[in-house]
Amino acid sequence: MKKLIALSGLMALTALGMACGGNETSNANANANKAVANAMNSAANAMNSAANSIQTQANSMANAAANTMANANHANTVSNSTSTMKSNTSSTANANAKKP
Repeated sequence: MKKLIALSGLMALTALGMACGGNETSNANANANKAVANAMNSAANAMNSAANSIQTQANSMANAAANTMANANHANTVSNSTSTMKSNTSSTANANAKKP
């Protein structure tokens, strides 16, 4: 994507240079084209930085959600095994009780 943006900008600047300049070399046009290219590169860099930041935040949110679910499942498993242990202990105690 970055290369596509850079190449599109270069093609636009080339077309602008062909339209504005004749056969003679014009330093003013060349400098203007460089300024426009630099501005476009700065804008592309800013967009890439924003996209990277959004991706990082999305990954953080996904990780937090996954961790929350894993912790909830673990807590549920521990709760179930504790109640199973209690019921097993109770039945074992009743089975071992002396009968009159």
